[in-house]
Parts: sequence; C-alpha cells; structure tokens
Amino acid sequence: MRYLKIPKERIGVLIGHNGETKRQIESLSKTRIDVDSEVGEISIDESGTEEPLKPLKTENVITAIGRGFSPEHALRLFNDDMCLLVFDLRDYVGRNPSHIHRLKARIIGRDGKTRQIIEEMTGSNISVYGHTVAMIIDIFKTGTAKTAVEMILNGSKHSTVYRYLERKRSERKSIY
Repeated sequence: MRYLKIPKERIGVLIGHNGETKRQIESLSKTRIDVDSEVGEISIDESGTEEPLKPLKTENVITAIGRGFSPEHALRLFNDDMCLLVFDLRDYVGRNPSHIHRLKARIIGRDGKTRQIIEEMTGSNISVYGHTVAMIIDIFKTGTAKTAVEMILNGSKHSTVYRYLERKRSERKSIY
C-alpha cells in the first residue's frame, strides 16, 4: 500500500467526471485507488499488479495531477521513457510569498513565453502550481530541462537560458 497527499482542489480532477479518470488510472496500473476527499489523502493498493514499477508510476501520475497537470498529460508517465520532475520553489527563496511569486513569474515569462520556449525546446509539459514547478519530460532530456529551469530559478537571464537550450538542441541534432 502506498500513500500520498494532493491538494484538495485537485481531487475532482483526479476523480474525473463520474470517476472516469480514477478508473482509467486503475485500469492502466492494475491498482486500486482510494481517495479521501476531505483531506486529500490517496491510498494505492498495489496487490493486484504484477509489475513492480506500476505502483510507482501510478504515484507519479497522481502526484502530477496534484501538481496541476491535466490527466491527459499525467497519463504520459505510464510510458517507460517519461518522468516527473518537481522543483520546490521554497528551496530557492524560502517561504516568502512575494519571492515565490517572482520565481513563478520568471518561469512563466511574459504571456507564457518562457514556459512555452522551454516546453518546445525540451518536448516537456510544465505546470506552475502552488509553490512548485513540475515537468513531465522524456527521461533522456531531463538533464537539459532541469538545468534550464534551475538557471532561471537561480537568476540567469532568460536570453542566456534560451541560448543554452538552443545549443543543446543543436548538439542533439548533430548526434542523430
């Protein structure tokens, strides 16, 4: 049995219309999910699955939904080559809400431009929710994406980050 907690306002997204999303996750993972919507606690019964990684992937899918991703994007985590990265902004600036807001704004960028560029250059999906930035990304591109996000969180200029991403994309193209 695995236990985790997600924000109460994301419970409805996890359950889905008439329980559709929850059933889909259970079907794909061969697990049983119990949701306590009062406190946001989730339990995953892994006794029905033969594969040892399925419960871990299920936990990642539920965490991704809790971090603001749509179920469609979160379900990509059942693919073996996808992973979830979560950056806690409090690790970079403490608990000051105005500093957390500033970092969220830096990641999103004007009219969502920075977020969009990182997503396009790395093939990822990014969610900025609460005090976290989360990414669903191909496991082979995690190094580049993680470095780019950390550069922004540590105060690098956006143009520097864009050049870094462009250089990494060129390097990848020259390899293949």
